[in-house]
Amino acid sequence: MTQAASFVHELEEYVNERLSSLDLLKEPEIQGADRGEIVRRLKMALKNELEASEIAAVWIPTTPETEVKLALARQVGDEAKHYRLIEEHLVAMGADLTGFDPAAGGYGPMFQLLAGFKTTVERIGAAQFTRESLALKKNEQFIEFCDVAGDEATARLDRESIQPDEEWHVRLGQIVLEKYAVTSELQAQARKAVEAVLDLAVKIQTKQRKEMKVSHAPGC
Repeated sequence: MTQAASFVHELEEYVNERLSSLDLLKEPEIQGADRGEIVRRLKMALKNELEASEIAAVWIPTTPETEVKLALARQVGDEAKHYRLIEEHLVAMGADLTGFDPAAGGYGPMFQLLAGFKTTVERIGAAQFTRESLALKKNEQFIEFCDVAGDEATARLDRESIQPDEEWHVRLGQIVLEKYAVTSELQAQARKAVEAVLDLAVKIQTKQRKEMKVSHAPGC
């Protein structure tokens, strides 16, 4: 195993350990598992998908590595596809999206954090490697919520149509970091970005639980 691969493996273990703590920040018993709550969470997912697509698009022009540019372009399409799938699913559920604007209120704190990163290892470490791992975790929690509510269709949409893409995004993060985080300085940049995303993720879930009574919200 190369030094860079060893670094990525250790960082992956660190991320997984930190993400496991999010299970301690959700209700021990799911409350209000009904259609209305699923709709509310899916609308939150639309904002997440839109911002995930946009941040990847914003980075393309200033990313020097062609292969990373193209991978970001694919992710833009993935997240946009997720948005449309969720939107269509909401309509099929009978949800009224008239006047709904996922961009209302401006960019969320995660988008603002990601937008501040300038180097490829920071961006990929923060977004694909960590934020997408977070998305996998949050989607698992949301699938759990849907299962309790008896909403097999929504759980299946997340499990079969969205999670596989998120897994690819995480793998992209691993590949890019192994290739480009090859010095102690670059690795320090990547780790700092990873830690910033994880710290913010804990704050966001804590705030959602306290203020919105939501802990099983989908990722992106």
